[in-house]
Amino acid sequence: MPRLSYRKALTRALADELARDSDVFLLGEDIRVAASNVTAGLLKKFGPERVIDTPLSEQAFTSFATGAALAGLRPVIEFQIPSLLFLVFEQIVNHAHKFPLMTGGQCAVPVTYLVPGSGSRTGWAGQHSDHPYSLFAHVGVTTVVPATPADAYGLLVSAIRCDDPVVVFAPAGALEVRADVDDLAPVPLGRGVVRRAGDDVTVVAVGHLVHDALAVAEELTGEVSVEVFDPRTLYPFDVDGLVDSVSRTGRLVVVDDSNRSCGIAAEIITSVLERVRLAAPPRRVTRPDGAVLPFAPALDRAVQPGRDQLTAAIHLCMKDGS
Repeated sequence: MPRLSYRKALTRALADELARDSDVFLLGEDIRVAASNVTAGLLKKFGPERVIDTPLSEQAFTSFATGAALAGLRPVIEFQIPSLLFLVFEQIVNHAHKFPLMTGGQCAVPVTYLVPGSGSRTGWAGQHSDHPYSLFAHVGVTTVVPATPADAYGLLVSAIRCDDPVVVFAPAGALEVRADVDDLAPVPLGRGVVRRAGDDVTVVAVGHLVHDALAVAEELTGEVSVEVFDPRTLYPFDVDGLVDSVSRTGRLVVVDDSNRSCGIAAEIITSVLERVRLAAPPRRVTRPDGAVLPFAPALDRAVQPGRDQLTAAIHLCMKDGS
């Protein structure tokens, strides 16, 4: 059983799809030298026509990818930092996303936007540490946040094969996660998974926070039976899978590494409340309202959702429902 890191799983997915489909190509800044280590070895294997270094103009090469996709190719763009998505929000949302809708499905725009190292990395501060997946889910762009190496591979493969634009957030907190992987296969978009079964409370954890949720669930063994639900895809969201979980546990806590106001946690909670009568008020653990991550490591960690906050939220949820 091979042991695989999350980062290497992304590389493997790119290599497999480049080999499988000649229409797939990569573009981005410094990807030939593999600045993020995700594209390591791909230039040598597939050549400069399919691994393309771009000028420092995100709007230009993102628009280029839209045109290439309309012409029948399958571009994969790597963005070095998540805040670059703010520069190209218009290109992704107003063009790539809307072309198929506005043409009645007469054209497809199969572009994958990959963000390896999204969220906070120590010392990367405010303009490099955003986690804006809620923005793309809000406008209806397919949005995935893998938590494990197997899902990093499988969801990226499915994103590249999808005929619509897909944004893939690969959290910095998950990049070095390693796991034994039996078989690498595509993971369906829009389908969540229960990572740990439990009876008392459902914890929905996004991306790297799945591992924190599993650790907390283990620490609370014998005190609280925690079920951990990993949505994997934030849009379209697997509401049916989550409702099935919460209908059994009767309680809900969401841990989400994005800002509190208008965040994905609020949407998840509302979607459940519309369908399930809970035994206790739901709780959410997020970054604060309007959070900008500071440079100082201690302050950076204080702003991010963590295990202590999650444990406290689970205890409050159990207390309120007792």
